[in-house]
Amino acid sequence: MTGAAGAVHPAAAPAGRTFDVRRLGRMGYDEAVALQAALVEERRAGVIGDTLLFVEHPPVITLGVRTRTGASHIVASASELEQRGVLVRETGRGGDVTYHGPGQLVGYPIFDLNPDRRDVHQYVRDLEEALIRAVATFGVEARRLSGLTGVWTGPAGAEEKLAAIGVRISRWITSHGFALNVTTDLSDFALIVPCGIADHGVTSLERLLGRPVPMTDVEDAAVEGMRSVFGAP
Repeated sequence: MTGAAGAVHPAAAPAGRTFDVRRLGRMGYDEAVALQAALVEERRAGVIGDTLLFVEHPPVITLGVRTRTGASHIVASASELEQRGVLVRETGRGGDVTYHGPGQLVGYPIFDLNPDRRDVHQYVRDLEEALIRAVATFGVEARRLSGLTGVWTGPAGAEEKLAAIGVRISRWITSHGFALNVTTDLSDFALIVPCGIADHGVTSLERLLGRPVPMTDVEDAAVEGMRSVFGAP
């Protein structure tokens, strides 16, 4: 399994709670989905503890559970996608359509929300908060937008999405997660209507800062954001 032997880094959370971080590098989307499914079962059985996967995907468009609506938000033709080597995959996560590609940090938490975090909406808000704290490390002021999922930045009325979130929770074990644009080629988002939202654009840390940002630095910041949010209550 490509990348499955990536380093595992214990990350201590407050009050004794811990999670492992697996930095897997470039990994195909189908392979990542299969790995998540296996880890969800291992987490449920207590074979592993809470685990956070970091990957970068080759170009892929993914559709959430609102597949019928999401498919209509793919702007590019099937032939154009084929020519550009962009896969299209249905998923079991929430949300609409999104794009994954090189330069994007994709995080897949395999967390057990039992017994104290059994609140789907709060879990999504917690992921947003972790990423808001992570990008603040680089001097980027990000926030939520009322009624919209994800992490946003920019002036009021002209906000752009910096990170998308789409999760799956099965008997309170989480999978799927977030996608944070680091050095992503933003022109690839023209293939879709990102998350079905036509009146807001997308951005990246590279664009906001005017310089490339090492992916390892962003991973480290994301780990610290997750640690600060998902510590014991």
